[in-house]
Amino acid sequence: MKNTGNTTRETLLKQLTDVVGSAHVLTDEQATRRYRKGHRTGEGNVLAVVMPGTLLEQWQVLSAAVAADRIVIMQAANTGLTGGSTPNGNDYDREVVLLSTRRLVGVQLVNEGNQVVCLPGATLDRLEQTLAPLGREPHSVIGSSCIGASVLGGVCNNSGGALVRRGPAYTELALYAQVREDGTLELVNHLGIELGDTPEEILSRLQNGDYRPEHVLNENAGKASDDRYSDHVRDVDADTPARFNADPSRLFEASGSAGKLCLFAVRLDTFPKEPSTVFYIGSNDPNDLTEVRRHLLAKLPRLPIAGEYIHRTAFDIGEKYGKDTFLLIDKLGTAQVPKAFDIKSHVDAFFERCGMRGVTDRVIQALMNVLPSHLPKRIRDYREHYEHHLLLRVSNDTLDATRAFLETYFSNRTSGAFFECDADEGRKAFLHRFAIAGAAIRYREAHRSSVEDIVALDIALRRNDRDWVETLPDEMERDIIHKLYYGHFFCHVFHQDYIVKKGVDPMDMEHRMWTLLDGRRAEYPAEHNVGHLYIAKPALAGFYRELDPTNTFNPGIGHTSKKRGWGECCGQEH
Repeated sequence: MKNTGNTTRETLLKQLTDVVGSAHVLTDEQATRRYRKGHRTGEGNVLAVVMPGTLLEQWQVLSAAVAADRIVIMQAANTGLTGGSTPNGNDYDREVVLLSTRRLVGVQLVNEGNQVVCLPGATLDRLEQTLAPLGREPHSVIGSSCIGASVLGGVCNNSGGALVRRGPAYTELALYAQVREDGTLELVNHLGIELGDTPEEILSRLQNGDYRPEHVLNENAGKASDDRYSDHVRDVDADTPARFNADPSRLFEASGSAGKLCLFAVRLDTFPKEPSTVFYIGSNDPNDLTEVRRHLLAKLPRLPIAGEYIHRTAFDIGEKYGKDTFLLIDKLGTAQVPKAFDIKSHVDAFFERCGMRGVTDRVIQALMNVLPSHLPKRIRDYREHYEHHLLLRVSNDTLDATRAFLETYFSNRTSGAFFECDADEGRKAFLHRFAIAGAAIRYREAHRSSVEDIVALDIALRRNDRDWVETLPDEMERDIIHKLYYGHFFCHVFHQDYIVKKGVDPMDMEHRMWTLLDGRRAEYPAEHNVGHLYIAKPALAGFYRELDPTNTFNPGIGHTSKKRGWGECCGQEH
């Protein structure tokens, strides 16, 4: 189908309503708020939020929007941190149709559960629950899954996660729609499953799981995960990062596409769930953690499962301002978190209509402040003694080797120590690490009078970089209230949240940070979509333009052009 650009908004809205029903076409400003306002940043107007209930409805909605020459922004869970799945401002040259896939939640097991096919709205939490009875797990566990993040969103954004062995979310097996250079819409089946020839047949059969094992192609079908990463991350002397968003070797059709295609399904590998043990390491000398990282990556018979870093300041802010997230997951499980976020969004919208921002955050925080600490005593004791904390999870087949190394290494050092966690301590240590990720947002809302905003970076340092502790110039330190450092230490990927003082320009601060990072030869973003915060580097911007030559999908991503056809000249605004 080719666009004509002559469709009025009234005609298009009627077409969309005819496809999905009036209840699933939202146009009211308050009704659309949850979708057009980013989880952390980004907001803009939309013509409508449309929520198809089947893959065929998604195709029909997409066909109508493309034929009407409208922008299409695909959105699953809207949990991104860089505004990459919402409009950004109101300076687009066409109206925006936001296509929400939240109703399309299917997960299908293939190859006896060794792989899965996930539909657009499938969440990591749902996938994890589906695989649990099989003793298997998805590419990512904990972290993003807790706030309802989608599987397809992770693939589109090269999401990395905390698991050392698995690298960025990646697949070469996907079913997607693409707008060609001549404006025609095409459905591309690279899923490696024989489903028929027409869009109607392919999408209906996939929706209904109407295919047999012999229809699933495995020979030469393509990869369903990044099987190179385990060797890549072991090379601790390499002068380049282990993983980063714009790595050309990990950009392939849906993988890294950042919404420049309309995805209908991806096929992914799953992984055995292994018995494991957690060690908690503390030190006042960052070189201790460097030596632990380098030894275990290079010498352990099998890679550690996870190695998560927490700085003392991040520990403190997370303990106080991430407490509600921790308790919600600890007491009710991850499945309840997306519901809680939805309720909070609706309550916030009500109070914002009255000119009152951040009411829920301040009320929740006031309640959390009167509750005792939720962290185990040994972990809190390490906070008192050590500035740097490392959470190390290893499979039990490497437990003895890991324990022996740690005992030998720390036996004659006063700078650090470790202990072997029991099951409860290990679970809570990693849950605390996750809760830190949203703590800066809560701090900002609870201290609006003194906080301008948050500058949130995720960076990838070179694998051989021993100087991983950041030192900022005095003039930058003066503009910052708190610095939160945490991240995936064994991958050398760090999340750095800077809580900026009132009156300081956060964008200027971020640009100054970029200059420092360029001097350190770091890559950024490391595992999040460039969204509308980061500038897409030439290779990444070129990939976007190759996928979407008409600039129909998610224009402006990575500070590229928002204009139809990428503008009049070079296709990228500067």
